[in-house]
Amino acid sequence: MLRLLEIIGTKFLKLVEESGRVAILFLKTLLWIFRPPLNLRNILAQIEEVGINSIPVILITGAFTGMVLALQSYTGFKRFGAETFVGTVVALSITRELGPVLSGLMVSGRVGSAMAAELGTMQVTEQIDALYTLATNPIKYLIVPRFLATTIVMPILTVFADIIGIIGGYMVSVYILGSNPTIYERRTWDFLKLNDIYSGILKATVFGMIIAIVSCYQGFNTEGGASGVGRATTKAVVLSSLMILIANYFITALMF
Repeated sequence: MLRLLEIIGTKFLKLVEESGRVAILFLKTLLWIFRPPLNLRNILAQIEEVGINSIPVILITGAFTGMVLALQSYTGFKRFGAETFVGTVVALSITRELGPVLSGLMVSGRVGSAMAAELGTMQVTEQIDALYTLATNPIKYLIVPRFLATTIVMPILTVFADIIGIIGGYMVSVYILGSNPTIYERRTWDFLKLNDIYSGILKATVFGMIIAIVSCYQGFNTEGGASGVGRATTKAVVLSSLMILIANYFITALMF
């Protein structure tokens, strides 16, 4: 029994310690953002990597999410004659929850893993240590551009996912299930409020910060050569995804 408590206590202390380190890295990143100079070339390069290259994945995810949601909603609502509310459910579900959350999870898998792997490789090959010898702060040079790019791009990707998801739900409802297009559009816009859209954008912004900080932290603390890079990449994706789901609950509880 004592051995079990010791193991649980050790794991808990390690979790608290690591959470503190992530928080310190987050604060340092915020401080270095406001210290000139701001390397726009690196930031734009990261925006291209995080944002533009993620658009195809986000569009496919959003489209099929909206289409599946329309199918499921129509099937369920048909049982009690509420098919006209399919558009409302699709729009609210996409903008409030599915758009930002699924976009965050996809970006975490595509971009977060790349960040952790790239920085982890630099760490084990001592390239990050070399930056110190060149009087260059690694946080300013490596983390700030990734943090800003992910924070800026995630809301934009979420808007794309929202739009294509609503369009996908409309296409399935009207052209496959035979819903009235006028009623579908009216039900969608009558119940969709700006607060629903803003809440999704706020969530996406927070998710972008989480992805960047967690992934960069794992990369910066990589140990053990190539196998360590693999472990850091896996931990970055898993922890980012878990943090996104946890943060999603608390943001939703605060806003609604």
